[in-house]
Amino acid sequence: MKTTICKNGRWSVLAFGLLAFLPLCTFAQEMTKSKIVAKGAELQLLAADYKFTEGPAVDEMGNVYFTDQPNDRILKWSTDGNISTYMQPAGRANGLYFDHQGNLLAAADEKNELWRIAPDKSVTVLIDDFEGKRLNGPNDIWVDPKGGIYFTDPFYKRDYWSHSEKEIEQERVYYLAPDGRTLKIVADDLVQPNGIIGTKNGKNLYVADIRDRKTYRYDIQPDGSLANKTLFAEMGSDGMTIDKKGNVYLTGRGVTVFNKKGEQIEHIKTDDGWTANVTFGGKKQKTLFITATKSLYSLDMKIKGVR
Repeated sequence: MKTTICKNGRWSVLAFGLLAFLPLCTFAQEMTKSKIVAKGAELQLLAADYKFTEGPAVDEMGNVYFTDQPNDRILKWSTDGNISTYMQPAGRANGLYFDHQGNLLAAADEKNELWRIAPDKSVTVLIDDFEGKRLNGPNDIWVDPKGGIYFTDPFYKRDYWSHSEKEIEQERVYYLAPDGRTLKIVADDLVQPNGIIGTKNGKNLYVADIRDRKTYRYDIQPDGSLANKTLFAEMGSDGMTIDKKGNVYLTGRGVTVFNKKGEQIEHIKTDDGWTANVTFGGKKQKTLFITATKSLYSLDMKIKGVR
């Protein structure tokens, strides 16, 4: 495991009330021996004029969509390098993910809903409750090979809500079956589930319990249920992604990368207080995109990502 030491730093309260020491040094890690970062690659700041960036998702062309939740908008980074507003207002969207039909799924936090946004930007509310009770707040999303949708439902009190109490006490992981009608609980023993990602073959699902500072791996069953919960890493995560070699990318204080065995193999530092999410994009799916507080970054990689 590589360790980078910075000469200066400060203590700061991060999102979710966590206290951590934040190095103020710039991205200065030596990546020449990295197994995953392209030789000579440097972290590129693409934009830095947002309030809080989240939810990056890539379409089949390599364009990356991400959210600026306090400003209630979804933005689009195009493969030509331009960034534009894709939708505003956007239901206070948080996590995003594309389904197999090219629709953009959004964890629409304004009214605790799960949205499907068609290419013409028409919106369908897929889920707004469970058994008649309002969801806590869909946060992050992953779509399995069958078209079923997994999403986490933690509770983060928002100042734009009219309610302040949970209707569902447990903070769970749900699965919306490919039929689009059957919603079921697949994990309800986590403190606060947040980041979620699955393997391309649909065999395993990774879920971060951010409040308990742990990430777990599950075996996905034929009916979408989860089995064989296994501790993967002693680290929680906000958003997360995975590459074609099965390395898992966790976020928080920068991006920390673990191989399939749960061994840390890389740490990518940003100068921001909190790194919220990450995905692969670009025409060749070999660029890592990082949403970090007010910023959007990119980093060229040796390995392709998984959609």
